[in-house]
Amino acid sequence: MKDLIKNNRGFLLFLICLGFFRTAIADWNPIPSGSMRPTLLEGDVVLINRLAYDAKLPLTDISVAHLGDPARGDVVTFNSPRDGIRLIKRVIGLPGDTVELRDGALTINGEAARYDITGVVSEPIGEGHEVDAVRATETMAGTRRTIQYLPQVQRLRNFAPLTIPPGQYLMLGDNRDNSADSRVIGLVPRHLLVGKAHHILVSADILGTWLPRLERFARAL
Repeated sequence: MKDLIKNNRGFLLFLICLGFFRTAIADWNPIPSGSMRPTLLEGDVVLINRLAYDAKLPLTDISVAHLGDPARGDVVTFNSPRDGIRLIKRVIGLPGDTVELRDGALTINGEAARYDITGVVSEPIGEGHEVDAVRATETMAGTRRTIQYLPQVQRLRNFAPLTIPPGQYLMLGDNRDNSADSRVIGLVPRHLLVGKAHHILVSADILGTWLPRLERFARAL
């Protein structure tokens, strides 16, 4: 064992540094589902800045330094408060906000979001199955993004006005009718935030040909 360690010191040091880098500074996150369509697609790999909000002890949720606060519209990774699974969604509600969803339309602090329809596309929902998805530009509280709705699905279209408590965040997926977000798992405490996603590193069509999607490489979010 000593000889093995001695002969591979460089490689072992590299692994230790890589582990520290991924658990404390930056990470990459593959996208396995369509909950953030059309912003993120299955097969995208996104770069995560773990120092965007807090510096944490590696492999823990213990913050040692407060570095910033999530902004409305940030795409973030976090550990689900329900089961600890790593998720990626968009920050919609900040601490102190009052948020309402009525027939799929958001209202934040009394200001209704604006929705401009941009088109209808076919979206995969399973092996060999596609449905129509309505895409729209959502403009809200100084931020904007492209989202989509599935007209055939209505179960997550409403919630009553909710005031976000201190230290908690309301997360929604951009694929509003196909996302297990705060409407399902509840609000997300700050200590469960992992980091901010800011670029797509690489991408491949994992639902079809498995060919690289070069046009998505290095795309900013």
